[in-house]
Amino acid sequence: MRITLAQTDATLGDLDGNLKRAERVLGEAVEDGSDLVVFPELALSGYQLGDVAHDLSMSPDDRRLLRLSQRAGGAGMLMGYPEAGTHGLHTYNSAGYYEDGHLVHTHRKLYLPTYSTFEERKHFLPGQHSRAYGVRGGRHRAATLICNDAWQPQVAFLSTQDGAHILLVPANSAQSMSPERYDSREYWRNITTFYGRIYQLFVVFVNRVGVEGGLTFWGGSHVVDPWGEVVGECGEGPEAEETLTVEINLADVRRRRRDIPLVREARLGLLRREIDRLLDEGGDL
Repeated sequence: MRITLAQTDATLGDLDGNLKRAERVLGEAVEDGSDLVVFPELALSGYQLGDVAHDLSMSPDDRRLLRLSQRAGGAGMLMGYPEAGTHGLHTYNSAGYYEDGHLVHTHRKLYLPTYSTFEERKHFLPGQHSRAYGVRGGRHRAATLICNDAWQPQVAFLSTQDGAHILLVPANSAQSMSPERYDSREYWRNITTFYGRIYQLFVVFVNRVGVEGGLTFWGGSHVVDPWGEVVGECGEGPEAEETLTVEINLADVRRRRRDIPLVREARLGLLRREIDRLLDEGGDL
């Protein structure tokens, strides 16, 4: 599978401009033979939505999103955008996965930060469910963890137990305001390489670049393999807007889990059935 990391900037509030940027990137990815194109968190709206007077939210089946998916040809597309809830006035920080002009799955960010300069909980309702889903016509299985979701180990664990072979992690990670205490890049590398090794799968981290308000987004998008090795990475810095296509072999996941069975397939099916049962009864994950 060829995966394109669409490390893009976003202009806050400029939905039309961000859509045009995404369409251009998709066209380039199609020419490059990509099977899957992953965009950052909130790629169509920008991050600080509290500073925008008008409503930018879209329904998951918005014709503009479906048209982008059609532009991707046979490639799958993971796109981050503010989602308009079907009932009430709720808005979600969502990432939709599309294939062939159709919505396959929507993940709503579960863990919304509200500290320092991050005010997501003021503007979004947290999601209530996390599930893996079929990609490439159901031949493979992926799960989405939006930015801060990936800082919660239980979400990655449940995604793996639900059968994911790939973790797709769209992010809006800004440079640390206290670099002497922690470095954002180092923290993210620790997270993605740990998940790759312990859950024995591919991790695709796609971070935004650019400057918005007081935030500087550093990029550094990369892919980690089931051995925890970085097998492809984009540049860093606010000007490092670029795309990178990485070839991965999903048979490596099965090989890795067979050689050193930290993740046992026999348990995956049992837990998936238990997850289905809980959801049927109205429970949340």
